[in-house]
Amino acid sequence: MCWSATADLTAGTAIAAVGVVCPARVRRARDLPVAALPLLLGAHQLVEAAVWRAGDGPGAATTAWALIAVPLLAVWVPFGVLLSATPAAPRRLFWPAATGLATAAVVSYRLTSHPPTAAVHGHTLAYGVNVPWTPLVLAGYLFAALGSLLLAADRRMRLLGGVLAAGALACSALWRLEFASTWCAFAAIASLLVLGWVRRRESPPRTA
Repeated sequence: MCWSATADLTAGTAIAAVGVVCPARVRRARDLPVAALPLLLGAHQLVEAAVWRAGDGPGAATTAWALIAVPLLAVWVPFGVLLSATPAAPRRLFWPAATGLATAAVVSYRLTSHPPTAAVHGHTLAYGVNVPWTPLVLAGYLFAALGSLLLAADRRMRLLGGVLAAGALACSALWRLEFASTWCAFAAIASLLVLGWVRRRESPPRTA
């Protein structure tokens, strides 16, 4: 999330542009989910620009934001990491993928009966997603989305996971202070890291 509708719109457009480039450059179909991650993050920012303009309360934009933020990313990221590591994916990557499925199922079911809400607080947006066993669901989400990256054998994947983990901590602290939402900055950095990963993957292996 960003600190205003304009910032979300600008960041979302730039990140989505990187997201268009990344899938076009992949050489292996199994790399597409990770390569498309910037496109998903950019779309998420653009959706949030609509949430800013819609104002407080529930709405279609808020529901779309919540669906991307939790159920979709909880499945997309760990399965993308798992697919990119195929056919020699380590067994440890299956745990975040399974956890992501379970987390997404719980949150998706809850969203159908309890629409999420959004409220503007200064330069931040406060989202209300009413899920049961919140600490457990949050732990599952973080393990699926960040744990899968941190457990990857690929060094660039682990770097991406570290950047996103640091971003989550920083943004959480700033959001609680109602200072400013800064997730868009980390989403932009993450998108550039994914672009670097794609460029690395498209390079032919070195021969002796």
